[in-house]
Amino acid sequence: MTIRQKLEIIQKMLGLTQTKLAEKFGVSFAAFNSWWTEKSKPRPKMQAAIDELFLEVTGQKIISTDQLTAKKQALRQKSGEHKNIVTEILDNPDIRDQFILKLTYHSNSIEGSTLTEPDTAAILFDNAALPNKSLTEQLEAKNHQTALNYLFDYVAKKEKVDEALVLKLHSILMNGIRPDAGVYRNHAVRITGVNLPTANYMSVPKLMPEVMARVALKNTDILAESAGVHSKFEQIHPFSDGNGRIGRLLMSTMLLSANFAPAIIRQEQKRLYYTYLYKAQTKDDHSQLEDFLCEAVRDGFKILERTDAR
Repeated sequence: MTIRQKLEIIQKMLGLTQTKLAEKFGVSFAAFNSWWTEKSKPRPKMQAAIDELFLEVTGQKIISTDQLTAKKQALRQKSGEHKNIVTEILDNPDIRDQFILKLTYHSNSIEGSTLTEPDTAAILFDNAALPNKSLTEQLEAKNHQTALNYLFDYVAKKEKVDEALVLKLHSILMNGIRPDAGVYRNHAVRITGVNLPTANYMSVPKLMPEVMARVALKNTDILAESAGVHSKFEQIHPFSDGNGRIGRLLMSTMLLSANFAPAIIRQEQKRLYYTYLYKAQTKDDHSQLEDFLCEAVRDGFKILERTDAR
């Protein structure tokens, strides 16, 4: 595979412009464009950097145990610096609003919503009605906000994270959108874009309690457990619609219950997220999904500590 072909795949997976890619590699746009047009070749050190990023974005990179352990330890240390994260969120409206905005905008956008972040903010906080956007998308944003508010209060009360909570969150998310809100599907579904079989709908009521039993375990590695539960939940695909959003809400619930910041999975990382999720589901290798989740939780801590500039 040529350098140009690798760069094209990297650009597609990361969703970056050539200018931003040049910045990522720490070179001028002129130098990057020269590689792109194949007028010159990167030096060996830079070629190695391109190869490494190519393996990372295509799900082929080997994540070392030491590297992953160090990231998790850094996040555990961050967690220890905060007495009660969900209470901190509830007691600071600006932080709460930032989490609601980022989680709602990115989660809905991953699922295809055309609302921009400013659109989402206007709907959530100004109760604006946007005539050029679909009513369904606007209702999805408001419902997601309601689900997050319910989730924050639920975790603050230290209630049990169980199957009833998942069904309640789905009933909130799909309220006024689907007639089967809060009910498991009764038909077959496919996950668009991947060759991954979902559970037979008749098996969903049996499989979901098994997944939620994992949530109840007091695992010392909450990042590994969150990744594992999320991977399994999405493969079961228990609902007719809303599986991705409910899966990410469940993951936020698990993290908050363990005093970690919610994971901010950004819409521009959608392809990476799906690549790592698919690898976890088909190869039983959760290392890249866990590594990705560590970075997403780190972004959550930036919002909590008011250092997020995005």
